[in-house]
Amino acid sequence: MKPGWLVVSILLVTFCCTNADDSDSDPVWSYQCVNDRCIKTAISEESNPLSKAISLPACRLFCGPGTGLLWPQPTGPIEVGNELAHIDPEQIWFEWDENLRQLTPLWEANKERFRKQLHKKWQGVQPKPGGRSVRIKLDVQDDSLTLNYGTDESYKLTVGPGENAELLATITAKTFFGGRHGLETLSQFVQYDDLRSELQMVASLNVSDAPVFPHRGLALDTSRNFIDLESLRRTIDGMGLVKLNVFHWHITDSQSFPLVVKSRPTLHKYGAYSQREVYTAEDVRGLVQYALERGVRIIPELDAPAHVGEGWEKLDVTSCFNYQPWENYCVEPPCGQLDPTKHAVYDILEDVYREMNDMFNRSDLFHMGGDEVSIRCWNATHSIKSWMNQKNWGLQEADFMKLWNYFQTEALRRLDNTLPADGKKRPIVMWTSKLTESPYLEQYLDKDRYLIQVWTTGNDSKVANLLEKGYRLIISNYDALYLDCGFAGWVTDGSNWCAPYIGWQKVYNNDVLAIGGPYAQQILGGEAALWTEQSDSYTLDNRLWPRLSAHAERLWSNPRTGWQAAEARMLVHRERLVEEGIAANSLQPRWCLQNEGNCPIGGDGGRS
Repeated sequence: MKPGWLVVSILLVTFCCTNADDSDSDPVWSYQCVNDRCIKTAISEESNPLSKAISLPACRLFCGPGTGLLWPQPTGPIEVGNELAHIDPEQIWFEWDENLRQLTPLWEANKERFRKQLHKKWQGVQPKPGGRSVRIKLDVQDDSLTLNYGTDESYKLTVGPGENAELLATITAKTFFGGRHGLETLSQFVQYDDLRSELQMVASLNVSDAPVFPHRGLALDTSRNFIDLESLRRTIDGMGLVKLNVFHWHITDSQSFPLVVKSRPTLHKYGAYSQREVYTAEDVRGLVQYALERGVRIIPELDAPAHVGEGWEKLDVTSCFNYQPWENYCVEPPCGQLDPTKHAVYDILEDVYREMNDMFNRSDLFHMGGDEVSIRCWNATHSIKSWMNQKNWGLQEADFMKLWNYFQTEALRRLDNTLPADGKKRPIVMWTSKLTESPYLEQYLDKDRYLIQVWTTGNDSKVANLLEKGYRLIISNYDALYLDCGFAGWVTDGSNWCAPYIGWQKVYNNDVLAIGGPYAQQILGGEAALWTEQSDSYTLDNRLWPRLSAHAERLWSNPRTGWQAAEARMLVHRERLVEEGIAANSLQPRWCLQNEGNCPIGGDGGRS
């Protein structure tokens, strides 16, 4: 599916305004659309009077081959009229089918979110009173709140005249999720005109839109460093803004266990950094609901049998916890793996799974991790080697892979025990590892049950092997989607292991369909990932944004053009993120935003 095309006939945007009084605060710059670029021009009473001046946001809406304020770019046709209407932010009305009662609290939440988005657009400057009222009609067919790979997230958005001079915006969708996406798009067609101190909306509009990929996500680690709930909510706000729909929550690891599991309190009491840095069941349920309101499902991950340590160690079920020198037993300190030979491991896991199922509202996917298991760690544990000898197993790689499969099989059985006895088994996600390579892949992992999340490079031959064997993939290739790359090493000098830093341009150009090649239909989508060894609540925003937005457009629109064609929109979009209270990294001097086309290599440098 190709990115949307735009039908627009405009030479001059229609406004109604009054001239400003002479003062030092009068605007002096206007914009004109010249060769699909918004060119800054001085306002003068002779050649370009204020009555005809166009603000930069207004110019962006109408100038060029695509609407310059939208992110992500729609995949279907767009028709935009040539008039902006002054609207009254206090006269925004919503309508929806009250028979779909399950949706009412979600629409109420989105109504308030939409109104807050409008108020943020003028950032404390009092807009001119008056303007037309706006009625938003949400026409959704189904009240299902299931968000999975079969959910229809498409929508159609129209804006036109309503009754009594009001504007009528109609959003038609099959599900709440499509309707919510349509409302998000509508908010981007509203802009604050600082030349006239008016809130304005496109008066005539038709948009058809649907995502290319059903899995569009972020994997976030909250165990290496704790991320507070306010920061998680702000991250989910940003995800909703760009139509990402999966928050993959890597909650625990060897460094900390911040999740409160009431049946096994030792885990968080000894495993959390402090008793303030924990997530209770109430915290999780609240975040799941918050995400649902923004069209995001939360997929929990309990990584095992490796990446366990603090909290687990007190239950006497681990091997090689905090062994030194750590580099002999794991990839970063502290080391730690579960001991598959201890029956207590599975009793504990079943308790944890049961409580996670409840607090995550039985998420339709569960991530079991399976990352970076160290055979050397198990081989250094005398009791494990004795257990294997009793089974007449050797101590070769294949024997330890058999041990890993023993763990995975029993852990999965315990997870299934915690689900309703309706015969339905949830798909399980696992990271690429030794277990996902041949011949172990075919022996131990059922392709109808397991989804594989790829973290190797995009051109790794292991990816082709998985696809050829019929597995469905989620792409998180570290060479384009690991957002923690490129900072100083924290266990070595120099840069960290996956340097250099990955700019938004590389994220944007990461074509996951090309990674799939002839098996592209088996690619469900992708996730950008942030591992937080060197990030926390204070640095989270600028690690994620606006690079995560580039990832979002790649998965929603799968653009056929490179990042250069998106650069002007990206600069505008970054300003919108800041407007929303997200501390997104700056990308260029602000001068580049106001002088489109003059900064990129290959531009005319202002010489034309």
